[in-house]
Amino acid sequence: MYSRSIIPNEFNAPTEFITKKFVLRPLTIEYVEEDYEVVMSSVDHLYKLMDNSEWPKGLSLQENLVDLGWHQREFTLGHSFAYTVLSPESNKIIGCCYIYPSANTQYEVQVFFWIKENLLSEGLEPELGITIKSWLEESWPFETFDFPGRNI
Repeated sequence: MYSRSIIPNEFNAPTEFITKKFVLRPLTIEYVEEDYEVVMSSVDHLYKLMDNSEWPKGLSLQENLVDLGWHQREFTLGHSFAYTVLSPESNKIIGCCYIYPSANTQYEVQVFFWIKENLLSEGLEPELGITIKSWLEESWPFETFDFPGRNI
């Protein structure tokens, strides 16, 4: 776990963000089975996005439950924020977004996101990045944020 809140005490992190193409809600243990299915269907894509990590190769459902519990606790503490990305039409998980404290002192937070591998051809991943950037600019207290490995 991270050691401190990354938001001011008076700020309440959004618990829902809705656009025409995406619905973002906190990633909690209630999503464990569907999240696991989506993650495991996108292993190759996710592995390419995660520098210096073997995740999610070999991930078990139980390990995913632990991960989601960690994300849920971090959210309540304000230490980091993980959101499940849902389709507004089907209410099914199509990806995730993570807002973490930045290891780079030039930025307050680092943002990672992904879209389910079988939806990449629809161009949703770059669109999600632009959507998240606008959301951070308009609704969050961060002055500086980075999208490592992406040009957004």
